[in-house]
Amino acid sequence: MADQSQQAAAPVVGTCTMFTSRASESYVNNLDYLLQEKREQALEQEWEQLLAQDCPGLDSLDIDEEDLPLAPEHRRLVERFSMPLQVIPPVHPGETIFLPRLHPLPCILDCSHLKPRNHLEGLFLSSPLAQQLFFLRSGLLSELYLDAPIRPVSLLQWLFQLLTWPPETSSGAFGLLWDLSVDGLFHQSGEDGCMWCPSLQEVMEAFHSLGAHSPALCLPGCCQHSGSEASLSWGKPQDTPEEIALDISLNYIYQFLTLCALAQPQATTDGNLLDLIELLCRAGLDVGLRLLPKTDLQQLLLLLLENIQEWPGKLRQLCCALSLVSDHHHNLLALMQLFLDVTSRSRQLRSQLSLVVIARMLDQQETLPLWQEKAQLLVLSQLLSLMKPSSLGQYLVSETLPPCQVQQPNASAELDHKVCYLCHSLLTLAGVVVSCQDITADQWGELQLLCMQLNRHISSHIQESPQAMHWTKLKDLAAQTYIRWQELLSHCQPQAQYFSPWEDI
Repeated sequence: MADQSQQAAAPVVGTCTMFTSRASESYVNNLDYLLQEKREQALEQEWEQLLAQDCPGLDSLDIDEEDLPLAPEHRRLVERFSMPLQVIPPVHPGETIFLPRLHPLPCILDCSHLKPRNHLEGLFLSSPLAQQLFFLRSGLLSELYLDAPIRPVSLLQWLFQLLTWPPETSSGAFGLLWDLSVDGLFHQSGEDGCMWCPSLQEVMEAFHSLGAHSPALCLPGCCQHSGSEASLSWGKPQDTPEEIALDISLNYIYQFLTLCALAQPQATTDGNLLDLIELLCRAGLDVGLRLLPKTDLQQLLLLLLENIQEWPGKLRQLCCALSLVSDHHHNLLALMQLFLDVTSRSRQLRSQLSLVVIARMLDQQETLPLWQEKAQLLVLSQLLSLMKPSSLGQYLVSETLPPCQVQQPNASAELDHKVCYLCHSLLTLAGVVVSCQDITADQWGELQLLCMQLNRHISSHIQESPQAMHWTKLKDLAAQTYIRWQELLSHCQPQAQYFSPWEDI
């Protein structure tokens, strides 16, 4: 049996040897070839070292193939098939609202009108800022005031200003401020137990503490702080990136203002509400926060809109103020998108604000009846005729470029991109104007006119090219907008009137 098994195994070994030898002959990547390749690489390294010793100045020569002149036929070939990197940016450029701060501004607790109830509270009130922050981080401050019958307003103001400090301090300040406020809502009795809410001036001071520099964010005299910048919480290196720390502080402020808007819906006048909405929208356009989500800000803006008592009387004033927040069309588009399309007031604002922004970008805000009731589609059809790329090019030339630079190739390509970019933003806003309307059968003809204007003045004037992919993106947007409007036409089409000989019998 053993001899038979050995004889049976012998052919198998022979077969494997035959297969290996054949594989080594047909495939170059065998062991001998790898060893030979390794020897050649070592030999090349030796030659490079010897060449470097013989010619010391060889390494200092910087031979760049890009600096070598191209042959004329090669240059013509490159120019023909070159692809410029001019595209329509998916993200708005933003505005510089918050400047970086090396240290937070000092937040001094006003203890002049506070009387300590026990020795621990007296120790807290008499301590310097560094020890007061230790009370906050260790949880002793929560033990002092969560069970107290009265929460001092100066303490709440101090905690609100601490929201602008780095996350290791602002997180504790927000937690205690939230707990004290919510607990006070459950135990308040009568008008004396109203929840404390920060004023517009205090919100602006908080933004100033975060580094806001824009004059529009500061009222005269409300953003002045005494004393030097504090460095108490910056004793060790910060692990949180600057933009993330700013976003965390802003979200804490937004969340607390949301609580105030829910608890005290009528505590703020309409004028202050409009100023607060404008302030928040400016902060939302900060260039460092463009890629971060703004869920808390969007929720707060919805509540502030609902708290305006004189509505829609304040709609015109709000739209005019928001349309002047930025001079860039993409920034204004991003501002409009901060208001979610979920409530009737936000839909009204989105539609009217988009129309006002289009009119402002085309310099038509004084000539068209933007505020006439149920005339938005007719006004938009007139604005679409001005959104023709050639018309936008003439408008931008008169606004930006001097006549001597119009004929230059680089200036012409830059102008072409600016025209496409502006038309893309305006067409997106036009789609918002229509989508926020409740289209009825009476407006079927107006919507049909919009579709005709879109094809006539925009879609038919877009010339696509492999060297200008931004026009292709605009063409896609025009096609999508046309399809949406056609769907609306099919839903609101008036029923046809048929002749009935029995109608008068």
